[in-house]
Amino acid sequence: MSEPSIFFNEVNERQGVFHRRAFVMGALTSVGLLALGGRLAQLQLVEANRYKLLAASNQFNFRLVPPPRGRILDRNGVEIATNRPNFRLLLLKDEVQDPNATLDLVSEVVPITPDKRRQIMRQLAETQRFVPIAVVDDLSWDEFARVNVRAAELPGLQPDMGEARVYPFGGAFAHVVGYVSRVSDSDIKKAGDNPDPLLLNPGFRIGKSGVEKALDLELRGKSGGQKVEVDAKGRVIREDPAGNIAPTPGKDVVLTLDSDIQNLALEKFGENSGAAVMMDCRTGDILCMLSAPSFDANAFVRGVVPSEYRALSEYDHKPLLDKSLAGLYHPGSTFKTMVSLAALEAGVDPKRTYTCNGSFAFGNHVFHCDKHHGTLDMHGAIVTSCDVFFFQTALMVGPDKIAEVARRFGLGQTFDIGVSGQRPGIVPDIAWKQTYMSARHADPRWYAGETPSMGIGQGYTEVNPLQLCVMASRLANAKKALNPRLIHSIGGVEQPPGSAVEDLPFNPDHIQFVREAMASVANDARGTAFAAAQLGLGPIKMAGKTGTAQTHNYVAGSHGEHGAEGQWILRDNAWFIAFAPYDDPRYAVSVLVEHGGMGGLAAAPIAREIMRVALLKDPQVRARIEQPLPMPAMDPAAMSGDVAPPPPTDLPGAPRTGPTGQQLQNPLADPTT
Repeated sequence: MSEPSIFFNEVNERQGVFHRRAFVMGALTSVGLLALGGRLAQLQLVEANRYKLLAASNQFNFRLVPPPRGRILDRNGVEIATNRPNFRLLLLKDEVQDPNATLDLVSEVVPITPDKRRQIMRQLAETQRFVPIAVVDDLSWDEFARVNVRAAELPGLQPDMGEARVYPFGGAFAHVVGYVSRVSDSDIKKAGDNPDPLLLNPGFRIGKSGVEKALDLELRGKSGGQKVEVDAKGRVIREDPAGNIAPTPGKDVVLTLDSDIQNLALEKFGENSGAAVMMDCRTGDILCMLSAPSFDANAFVRGVVPSEYRALSEYDHKPLLDKSLAGLYHPGSTFKTMVSLAALEAGVDPKRTYTCNGSFAFGNHVFHCDKHHGTLDMHGAIVTSCDVFFFQTALMVGPDKIAEVARRFGLGQTFDIGVSGQRPGIVPDIAWKQTYMSARHADPRWYAGETPSMGIGQGYTEVNPLQLCVMASRLANAKKALNPRLIHSIGGVEQPPGSAVEDLPFNPDHIQFVREAMASVANDARGTAFAAAQLGLGPIKMAGKTGTAQTHNYVAGSHGEHGAEGQWILRDNAWFIAFAPYDDPRYAVSVLVEHGGMGGLAAAPIAREIMRVALLKDPQVRARIEQPLPMPAMDPAAMSGDVAPPPPTDLPGAPRTGPTGQQLQNPLADPTT
């Protein structure tokens, strides 16, 4: 029997090795137990609340509750954008395997058009998988009830009630107020890596244009949460109302617009294309900013089908374009007010005369006028809108001085009114042409033959209707370089007024000269707006200036027939600017009728009706109109008897009778008489 090669001779030595090993193992065990105990203590004592919340979060969830979008109101508190209940049916993408089969089931309960079906399929392809899709919006109560009754037969579909944006006046405010629409993938990308969870909510809409877009964050509000208990699969077992977090509604926005004036303006335009802008020429508040024709903003909230959008975009009257801000047009003869003021500031004698024989030859070109006006001074030239006079006046003053004055009156500018989309247009001068043409490798020189066209608001000059309204407001105010204001208040905080500006740097007598000439345009029998600018409001009179601007060049022999004749697209644009009352200006207006022909015939009647509404709504103006009539003189002998004398029939505003005794209409109540 072999012996081990290693052995201990001493028992104590063997016991020592055992004790050392037991000590090391015991120490390691003790350290492990201490670490485990410490961790257990940390979890159960120190972090107990944290893990309690985590456990509860597995049991309870918060459903995002979108906040009510803030309202948009007019200056009198009338709602022009608000919210209404919206019953809808949501498709849960992560629970639906075959979307087409699911839509077939839905169509048995609620009709789905082919265009809507294609739109839903496009949304399914574009949106993230966990984001629900609104299959049907604006369900009636009966339809919503049918869907709920058959909910068990519609897997992957969820009936839901939310809020939808509604515009009570349809198209009257569509361009300025804008509209909201569903959130697109590009909107989410613009929000960055951590977008607002609201953007992923199926019923949420964001502003896409106008005030809705410019003040979207203020109108949006802050989301809340609905506490619900869920099972292991995330299905709702019950609700816990005590734990709900109420959403914060969006801020109300009050505009300076007047809904009565805005709606009337749209009505008066009818089928015409154009724009109308009205301002308070004391404060700068915009009372009306209309682009016509318009579109129903409510259709964009629901989602416009491609065929409907194509019809809007291809219509030659361009209903999707905001002509009041983004439309650029030659100002025509309305620009003569600026040429006149520039001439007076340059020292030109207003009594200086020119003779109009219907044309003016300069170089190798003949410039035409619409009439043979004869010999006129500056006042008469403004009143009759003589082109020949202003051809020669512009040549005398030069483009730089005219442009300087025009820019001081708001032309060629954009204004901070709270919404985007303005185009500045062009007020040309020698330096502008040099820069503009050099960038396009064209001849940068200003030729003298280009100045006469500038003198009548043609050539390179382009403006938008808002700018011309600002120009008319500054002429009416005669002192302040007023700026327009569209947003009156946001969440109850009033915005700065447009009257907190510097004074106009012009001789008040020169401005007054132009104002007096504009008064004669509307009230002198020779004036180009005399027939259409009578307000019929007693002592309240209007001052204005017509404009007819060519949109195309015309061949020889067609002059004088291009106003409102021929194809619509080839006709002249019609302008009218005005302010009233003339002796105490309160409101200024600019009206453009695209391809309407003569300004005095197409634009002035619309401006007159808009102005009448604004004046009649003004208590101080109404007090002037409704002044009591003086007592009529009576024969003392007629008062001695017991029989009352007959009522007088020769007083202004009193009822009149015809030859057969019938009562005639009061001429002061109807401007057409």
